[in-house]
Amino acid sequence: MRTYDAYRQLAEQALVPMLSSLGEIPEPLKQAMCYSLEAGGKRIRPVLLMAACEAAGGTAETALPFACALEMIHTYSLIHDDLPAMDNDDLRRGKPTNHKVFGEDVAILAGDGLLNAAAELMAARAVRMGDLRGIRAMEIIMRRAGVTGMIAGQSVDVTSEGKEPREDLVSYIHSHKTADLLEAAVEAGLALAGAPEDQLAAGREYAYHMGLAFQMTDDLLDVRGDAAQMGKNTGMDGNKMTWVALRGIEGTERDAREEIDKAVRALKKLPGDTAFFADFARGILDRNS
Repeated sequence: MRTYDAYRQLAEQALVPMLSSLGEIPEPLKQAMCYSLEAGGKRIRPVLLMAACEAAGGTAETALPFACALEMIHTYSLIHDDLPAMDNDDLRRGKPTNHKVFGEDVAILAGDGLLNAAAELMAARAVRMGDLRGIRAMEIIMRRAGVTGMIAGQSVDVTSEGKEPREDLVSYIHSHKTADLLEAAVEAGLALAGAPEDQLAAGREYAYHMGLAFQMTDDLLDVRGDAAQMGKNTGMDGNKMTWVALRGIEGTERDAREEIDKAVRALKKLPGDTAFFADFARGILDRNS
């Protein structure tokens, strides 16, 4: 397996060429799509997808279109999250948010375009693969991003603002809004390599607990993080259903550690060297952005 930075570089170099491979996209739509797609970030989801595929005996090159598609989906969700009707943010990854630069109308279309481009990329590659692995991976990703996955979590998030925090609601929001795309990355990567169902289940379990911990640390960073270091505004979750609102800072820290322990234990059900995934999970507890 490669290093995190090696996988990240693969994704960085392929994102815009993959988008351009779909054909001529009119301006300023393409400019707006690329503005957010090239804004940086940790590229966690494509990294995990490629790493999972290689861990199960596949290749990063096979996984790359699906990895880029997943990052496009994640990016579209950020564009829409930042809109005035949603989180009303003006800073993302240290730059003005998409709608601040291109207007709300083009920003909405840029998000729509990235979601559709992701589906096009995966469908085209799945056809060329000539078996069910690509179709399976595409189904996993689109379901996890869809109305029973990420969008479901987002909808409960926005409609629960200002309400008294409840554990069932906070858990639902975290598991879908955040964990689902991380589960999609690991499960789709394993599926592309033809991994059996027991390995897919272990990958889902790992990513689920890791995803919960990731959102818990995100909630902590909104309270005590440095906006300049994070590249986005802090203190934006005051009326939202967060783990900090439910458990407090110390309780959230404790629960995040427990979720990471569960994620690492799940890796024991996967064959081979899983140190890459264990190290990544543990690193979540120390994140500052």
